[in-house]
Amino acid sequence: MKITGYRELTTIQDWGHAIGDVNGSIESGITDVPILILETDEGIEGIGLGPHDGIEQVFPAIEGEDPRAVMALYDRMLGQVFKTGHQGWVFGAIGVLDMALWDLKAKLADEPAWRTVGARDRFVPGYSSCLDGPVPDDDLAPMWQEWADRGFTAVKVKGGADVDHDIARIKIAQDVFSGSKTSHPSIFYDVNESWSPAHAVSHLRHIADAGINLTWIEEPARRWDANGLRFVRDHGGVAVASGENLTGIEQFMPLLTAGALDVVQTGSCWGITHALRTGLLAFSHNLPYSPVGYNANPVACVAAALPNHMTTEIQSLTAPLGISVDQSLESGGIVLGDSAGLGFTIDEKAIEEHRQAAPWRTQAGPHVRPASTGFALPTEK
Repeated sequence: MKITGYRELTTIQDWGHAIGDVNGSIESGITDVPILILETDEGIEGIGLGPHDGIEQVFPAIEGEDPRAVMALYDRMLGQVFKTGHQGWVFGAIGVLDMALWDLKAKLADEPAWRTVGARDRFVPGYSSCLDGPVPDDDLAPMWQEWADRGFTAVKVKGGADVDHDIARIKIAQDVFSGSKTSHPSIFYDVNESWSPAHAVSHLRHIADAGINLTWIEEPARRWDANGLRFVRDHGGVAVASGENLTGIEQFMPLLTAGALDVVQTGSCWGITHALRTGLLAFSHNLPYSPVGYNANPVACVAAALPNHMTTEIQSLTAPLGISVDQSLESGGIVLGDSAGLGFTIDEKAIEEHRQAAPWRTQAGPHVRPASTGFALPTEK
């Protein structure tokens, strides 16, 4: 079998509410979902989800190759951009191609990907994360209640701009997720790199004084700031989680060497191999691993296999238009199905008929960092 080519589609995710974080928002609640379909000479196709803008640079590394050599092909793609580097969108292209390769590998073995990567159990513990930054306070409880009704006892709350307002929103989350299953829900608080380390410590003390016990603070300082993240870990009184925007396991080494993290994260769109390697790197440092979510939960199979998996971010209860996913969200997590591969089925006709422009990377959106972010002076509350 040989890889012969690829084709690209774009569908949409309708979140049912505005989404975003401290950096910006998508008020329409509709975003695009890029799809990559990897073609072979035997007609079997692999599916990857996520932005892959740099694909022209890395696809030559795998063209004509046997797709079953997934990890070797991953390293060939890294080698393809040796001089220019694999950061940014090129790493996204490598990750989405890698996702499609693993999908092919599992399909050729006629087994679900969670079996291919070595998982024993199909259940993946998870937490609710609705990218709730712009959602009005009055709409939070009914939105989160849908998750609580499915057995979820953990939630991520977006914030960072106004700590007093964030405290009020966190208390809403506590009320919704407290019930018969737990009186102490897990609260993950994500400020998306909007604070300085000193600012983070000041705010976290104020939150603790309000009687809130956070499970972790996510990205309280810049992703590469090993000393700053370690400062927050030492003085903030809260576990520190980060890593979703790091591209390559080598970028984790300064953070791990500095003892800057309590929870190691990866972005789902960076692919299966990156998730496996980073998760095992975290395991070697006795740290838990927690992948950050994306549409249709594409690295859930890795989470099922890793011994140090803690919990997986789940961002939506519905799949993108035209994508069927063989998994269910229940009992506070993901139940993976038995379909061969990653469990994705693409309805290309439905996607074509409902073509709609729904940009995710806009100037007003959460992927563009405001110029003054992180420069406010810390104040004791």
